[in-house]
Amino acid sequence: MSYIAERRQEERERRRIEIIQAAEQLYAESGWEDLTMERVARRARLSRALVYVYFRDKDDLHLAIVERSLERLRQRFQVAADGERLGIDKVHAIGQAYMSFAEEVPHYFDACSRFQARQSGDGSTDAQLEACTEAGQRVLRVIATSIEQGFADGSVRSDLGAPMVTSIALWGFTHGIIQLAANKGEHIERMGVPIPQLIDYTFQFLRRAMADGGS
Repeated sequence: MSYIAERRQEERERRRIEIIQAAEQLYAESGWEDLTMERVARRARLSRALVYVYFRDKDDLHLAIVERSLERLRQRFQVAADGERLGIDKVHAIGQAYMSFAEEVPHYFDACSRFQARQSGDGSTDAQLEACTEAGQRVLRVIATSIEQGFADGSVRSDLGAPMVTSIALWGFTHGIIQLAANKGEHIERMGVPIPQLIDYTFQFLRRAMADGGS
């Protein structure tokens, strides 16, 4: 690649990131439903026509945000896992990191939730969709690796089953609790169950289900 071609590629990637960042800011401020390509263009200080050069529609832009969101989630999971020695503690820390992710960057959590909801869609093999799917798999591999560490150090039951299957189940379970707390929190608390207590119980329940020898 020539120097000029390389510079053009770098400029194109820089502009693409600027558009995504503008969209993320608007997403965080007012939610996905109020986000439009026109507003993104204004925030990025670009013409709407130029935004469409990089992203064919709002859906395409959403996938770009999802990919970035999943990579940030993977990084959080990895940091959480690296901070613990035993596999069971790594998995527990990852669960807590997911709760923090949903609380601290709710627009990222929402972007990922919308992506999961569209998985049963038209079966598209778009490159951006494939990139998001692969990013999600990398997130799950952090959990699976922690479970495998638990097998090796004896903190996780050896009969638990395939690490990747367990990882998907744990992710789904934790994701559901986060959404339950967000959408039905007031109702649950009126039933006499404080949300922090529900969350703590959930993690302890999962830990007991996974632990070998009461770890």
